[in-house]
Amino acid sequence: MKLKVALVGLGKDWQSRYLPAFRLLQDRIQVVAVYSAVRTLADSAARDLQAISHTGFREMIASESVDAVFLLESEWYQTAPLSAACQFGKAVFIGSEFELTEAQIERVRQQIDASGVAAMAELPRRFAPATLRLKELIATRLGPPQLLFCHRRLPRESDGGARQAKPLEKRATRELLELIDWCRFIVDHPVDWVQSVQHLQQNERVSANDPVLDYQVLSLGFGNQVPAYPNTLAQISCGAYMPGSWHEAIAYRPPAAIQVGCERGLAFVDLPNTLVWFDELGRHQETLDTDLSVGQSLLTRFHRCVTSLVRSNQSLDDLATAARILRLASESHLAGRRLAIHNPAPPSGSSASNPPE
Repeated sequence: MKLKVALVGLGKDWQSRYLPAFRLLQDRIQVVAVYSAVRTLADSAARDLQAISHTGFREMIASESVDAVFLLESEWYQTAPLSAACQFGKAVFIGSEFELTEAQIERVRQQIDASGVAAMAELPRRFAPATLRLKELIATRLGPPQLLFCHRRLPRESDGGARQAKPLEKRATRELLELIDWCRFIVDHPVDWVQSVQHLQQNERVSANDPVLDYQVLSLGFGNQVPAYPNTLAQISCGAYMPGSWHEAIAYRPPAAIQVGCERGLAFVDLPNTLVWFDELGRHQETLDTDLSVGQSLLTRFHRCVTSLVRSNQSLDDLATAARILRLASESHLAGRRLAIHNPAPPSGSSASNPPE
């Protein structure tokens, strides 16, 4: 079954991730319509894919020629296109640049459940070739994860930045959501507690009493309350403390995307394709350039999600879980202590997060 899809927004990953993937998978997914708040971008994307550029997203989504909607940016319309997709019974792909608060995620889940449409949230780090290979090594060579360290270093944006510029808090929020989910996916067990510390910088150009978040570190504990699980600790940090003009400083000694200490070895992941791991035999380096790209993996899984006879919106549940953990992390910072996370009991035989097929 070939899906005919409409795009709402394009986002910063359009040229590098989505356009190549749509071209390679055109036998399964065909872009037939494009809408963007910037008309020239919509026109250009429509020409690239022989689609139709639209001036309004609602009439585009309502079209009988559209089976599914890719929401790749929020822009001024926020969640209105998602509501339209639910109203007209169209499957939904929620991109990582489609900004949602925890409350909005919960409302979106309710809308999607009520409408019965298939939906998938983009969690790109899960689908990187290096991540999937790491999962294989954990199962076969390295053993269960015990310690995880990941740090994301973002350039600090100026107040008068480009159209895509976002407040530091919003940028850090999305990064931390994805890093939390990434650790949950790698460990494959629920998070039992979280503890967080934040650093705020005075923003004198706005107000001396209006500090902004420029660094946050979280510790996540897995299995500490369930003896049958291995004890695992993840440390996640995200900082935006270097001015964007300091290119040399930003690029200086960038940390690995994630470092994972396992029972029988150690792995360093650089997204999307590079994995270096160590065991008793020494150093092993893998460059996975021939594996499916992140874009191809995402589109393939979305196609399966829509065409499968079994409806599952697990990715939305995973996104909601990450948002809840991040909220509790902020509460932990204010309380000055770690907070327990009360997880619902999983169905028999299931785990915290299911790996991609």
